[in-house]
Amino acid sequence: MWAGPAQAAPVLEGRTLRYEDGPKLVWQRSFPAALGDLSGPLEVGGVTYLGVGPEVYAYTARGRVLGRADLPGPVSSLDASGGVVRVTTGGNGYAERFTLAAGPSGPSVQERVVFPPDPAVTGWLLRAAQAVPEAGVQAAANDDPTNPFLLLRLAGQRRAAGDSYAALSTVRRALGTALPFPAWVQLAARLDTAGYPAAADLALDRARRDAAGRGLDPDIPVSRAALGAYGNPSAYLGTLLTQNRLARAESWMAYLRELHPRFEGGPALYARYAGILETQGRAGEAEEWRQFSRSLRAGTLYNLGPNGLGSVRDAARLSTLALALSLLAAALVLLVRAWRAQGQATRPLGGRFLAWLRRPLARARFVSVAYASLSERFLLTLLLAGLLASLGGWQWANQAGAALRSPALTTGTYGGSWGNAGLGDLNLRPGPDSALLIGLASQLDGDDSAARQTYTAALPDACALNNLGVISQARGDEAQAREQYRAALSARPDLGAAAFNLGLNPGSPDASFQRTYRPGQPRLCYPDGRSLTRAVTGDLSVTLRGALLDPAQVLSAAPGRSPRLGWALLGTALLGALLLLSLLLPRAAQTAAQARPLLVRALTVVLPGTGLMNSPWGGMLLLAWAAVLAALAPRLGLVTFPDLPLLASGTVQTGLQTGLIAVLAVIYVLNTIILLTAEVRQVRQQRWEAKAEG
Repeated sequence: MWAGPAQAAPVLEGRTLRYEDGPKLVWQRSFPAALGDLSGPLEVGGVTYLGVGPEVYAYTARGRVLGRADLPGPVSSLDASGGVVRVTTGGNGYAERFTLAAGPSGPSVQERVVFPPDPAVTGWLLRAAQAVPEAGVQAAANDDPTNPFLLLRLAGQRRAAGDSYAALSTVRRALGTALPFPAWVQLAARLDTAGYPAAADLALDRARRDAAGRGLDPDIPVSRAALGAYGNPSAYLGTLLTQNRLARAESWMAYLRELHPRFEGGPALYARYAGILETQGRAGEAEEWRQFSRSLRAGTLYNLGPNGLGSVRDAARLSTLALALSLLAAALVLLVRAWRAQGQATRPLGGRFLAWLRRPLARARFVSVAYASLSERFLLTLLLAGLLASLGGWQWANQAGAALRSPALTTGTYGGSWGNAGLGDLNLRPGPDSALLIGLASQLDGDDSAARQTYTAALPDACALNNLGVISQARGDEAQAREQYRAALSARPDLGAAAFNLGLNPGSPDASFQRTYRPGQPRLCYPDGRSLTRAVTGDLSVTLRGALLDPAQVLSAAPGRSPRLGWALLGTALLGALLLLSLLLPRAAQTAAQARPLLVRALTVVLPGTGLMNSPWGGMLLLAWAAVLAALAPRLGLVTFPDLPLLASGTVQTGLQTGLIAVLAVIYVLNTIILLTAEVRQVRQQRWEAKAEG
């Protein structure tokens, strides 16, 4: 039986793609193992599609590269159900599906592509070009003219051969390719290094425009890891500053300022750049950069800037140290004061320590606190309550900092399957702040119906109102959109997004970015640092409530959660509860001689305030003494407070140190005067009583 002529079809054999017409080989391409797994091939409409790592290449029937689609993960499958090319990419616990549209310049992805901060994905084109040996660059550039890094290597070869015109022409071909923004940044750095500054500026501009089209925004922070995956512009800028190439550094500073102003490490780099400008006699520009850096503090936690949580954490550590010192001092004096009377009272019970085993309830009646007055116990309870709050603040700052450093919140945008999976792992607290975050992810991904439903649950949040207005405007309902913008601006008069959408033309950097790179589009409202903190951890009361009501949660493993700190929280809460119960105990009997031995008198001089705990002034002296010692602790190298600059180890200013020592001296003088006055009053009282008895 006659089978008819064989049809031409692509065949993948190992890592070689062959296009065969019956027994005839039309063309073939081989792919090194370093490029990643291959998927396909798939032929649709005379075009052959092949997945190579995170890329999908399209080839004509003659083997020419028609184009390339950049995807956010390794391609796992290709299919053409219904005549439409669908691509599935794999991820850690999730999968994404994209639709490819055919065009004269190659395939294009119809859905929004959000790149994860994964150098294996964002740096694939550069690695593919670097894997080619020097002798094979010309052939590789002919086989894949869509890879600009191959073309740039080819330009370098032609320039070295003395053909500057051919080199410049090849650079122009490299700039004519379609790239995602991380590749544009990588290309810009290499163009800069190769001596093509104008081409580098053009690449940076295209990077900004591509990033803006993908939903990246200057209002969203970017971590150091994400910035490294997105071309690492801050590292290259640091190199330029080290080389004192200020003319080129200005272009890269402008790129970061416009697209990623809130990148991790930004304040330090801005300060360094301002310092260099000042040494060049450009004080005005230097102050402008400092002012810009200060303006980024708005909307952060307590307006402390991007390191605000670190400052809160170190302030909590400082107060914890001060309160712990005051409690130890007070407990030591109470223990020594009650020691003799306690020994006599517990002797019939079996002794000071054995009594805990024989008659624990009776022994509890003679604990050291039982010999303290009601006001002294109350002071100890207040100090323990303060310690509990400071430990809770320390734990809260750790947890919030770890959550805010999550890649899902620090990639410059929200949404995408990778980002949504990260948001799910954060266990966001229910409320308007979390709803705003989830709604933004849906809206940026193009799911307006899901976003509208989520924003409605967040009302009357001003940001949610503004973003609902953006959805209304996209539907063509201008009247409702303006009403929602006005309501948002009325609720928050400082809301720049609503002001921009109402045509008030605010002069903020985010508004300038919107006008330049998203012309004609309404501006979305993004959560600020305070809103994000509430979404991921809530306020301090949430941490303290967890310590009191759910101890297992406090001790469980979680990002930013320290088991030792959890145990300290639980221990402090337990001690506080026992001290509250001790307020009900009657005071144990103790003679005047037992209560005021020589050792106790010496301790009250060495530990200011411990001899005056019956008075509020004693508590104030005790706390002031402990606070000054805690502030001086970094000078001993035993503890550091890196986010409290005045107290950081090795940087305590001489004037501040002198002032703290002077305050400590005043505390000791006041304490000594008050103790001497009390001693004189006691002696007079004893003499008066002796005369009255005589």
